[in-house]
Parts: sequence; C-alpha cells; structure tokens
Amino acid sequence: MKREALTEKILDIKREKGWTWKHITDAIGGMSDVLVVGALLGQMKLIKPLAQKAAELFGLSEAEERMLNEVPMRGMPMPPTDPLIYRFYELVMVNGPAWKALIEEEFGDGIMSAIDFDLQMERLPNPKGDRVKFTMSGKFLPYKYYGAEQGLPEYGLKEA
Repeated sequence: MKREALTEKILDIKREKGWTWKHITDAIGGMSDVLVVGALLGQMKLIKPLAQKAAELFGLSEAEERMLNEVPMRGMPMPPTDPLIYRFYELVMVNGPAWKALIEEEFGDGIMSAIDFDLQMERLPNPKGDRVKFTMSGKFLPYKYYGAEQGLPEYGLKEA
C-alpha cells in the first residue's frame, strides 16, 4: 500500500462514520490538532503511541499503523491549485518580502523555522463574516557564516 491509499482509506472511514476532525483529534490527542490532521492526511508522522490510537480508532492493520509512524514525503506541486491553499501561497508571495525585511531587521540574517514551530487556528466571530486567525511561532535560526575568520561573527545574528 502507498501512503496516498492510506490517506484515502482514512478519509473514506471518516466520511462513512460521519466523524469530524474535532472528534478524531480528541480521540487521538497528544499533540496539536494541526499535526494530527496533517499526519492523517500524509504530511506528518505520528509517534508510535498516537499511531496506535489512530489505528484503533480507524480499525487499521499493523502495517498501516506502522505507515502512520513513518516520516512522509512532504509537500505538494507548486503552485497549489486548491483555492484555499493557494491563498496561503498568495499571502507569502505578496507579503513575503515585507516579512523577510522585518524579520531580518529585528533578528538578523536567518530564517524562521518551520520545524521548531507552533501554529494555532481559531475562529473569530464577526458580524461582517467570521474570520480565521492563525498564530504562528517559529524559532529564529541564524545563518552560520562557515569559514569565518577570527574576530568575525560566526552567525548572522543582528549586529549591535
């Protein structure tokens, strides 16, 4: 079985049972709902105890349980074609240069980690239409200036 087939099986069971992602993430628990759903959709891995809970919930085989614990091939073809996902891509394309400039001015020469990272989503009621709020927090990782000579900075942290 390929990972994509397991994702389809999980989605079929979710549909057949009439489960919500909230029901599923409450049953599996253990980490962020975003990570659990991401793992069930094939973009993340579940640690063994959570893979076991997911396998029990969905009635999966031992091989399918082990597959949930494997590091997946992450990502998708670019640009994305799904309109909702494309809007995130558009946010980065349009706002990315400003985000980069502001992060570098504040922190120095580096990146925001997408691995040492937290993400929360919440619904904000609004009379003009509810809003989606994402809060992202990623560790700043300065570039290492390998080969730096004595007296020169080794990392791209903001210079005083």
